[in-house]
Amino acid sequence: MQPPSSRVESDSAQVPAGALPRHGLIDDIQGLCIAAIVAALGVSILASGGLMAGGITGVALLLHYLGGWGFGLLFVLLNLPFYVLARRRMGWEFALKTFLAVCVTGLVAELIPRVATLSMHPLFAAVFGGALAGVGILLFIRHRASLGGIGIVVVWLQQTRGWSAGKLQMGFDALVMLASLAVLSPVEVLYSLVGVAMVNLVLVFNHRPGRYMGT
Repeated sequence: MQPPSSRVESDSAQVPAGALPRHGLIDDIQGLCIAAIVAALGVSILASGGLMAGGITGVALLLHYLGGWGFGLLFVLLNLPFYVLARRRMGWEFALKTFLAVCVTGLVAELIPRVATLSMHPLFAAVFGGALAGVGILLFIRHRASLGGIGIVVVWLQQTRGWSAGKLQMGFDALVMLASLAVLSPVEVLYSLVGVAMVNLVLVFNHRPGRYMGT
């Protein structure tokens, strides 16, 4: 006899995506807000350890370390050019949700250091911060949103040019890490790579087509 859990998985896999109920407005609002809180906390933990992240988040952190500008504002401004591409490739709903996701995440990331003191060893900051950032991104994906940035570009290039999105993302992150050597020590960059690995591990193991349909 097939175990109940297996029957549930097989039954859900056979249901067409269009037949599943879509997330309602309240579902999306609470989901995006929680995702923003989790992602912002993850980034704040990374920043408290003086570490970097991948993608546009990493670029915003790098400029934050270099010039002392607020991370939240940099994060929002750096993402602005990507919304046009998001609208064209993913539609208005995705672009609007992504814009709101970025704005709320940036705002929460600015507020956290003002109301809480975060202090932990850089290795733990990399593990915990990377894991939380990955969970936040996963929640955004499940509500048809993202944290914008280079992720939109690499998906577009994969669809239009056939270039590997994963390799492009890794290449961009490698450039960000190399640039971070201007302000971070090699050991801090190494810890930062642990954080980037944690983000990707969360997505690899938990964002699998057929196991969850974020509608």
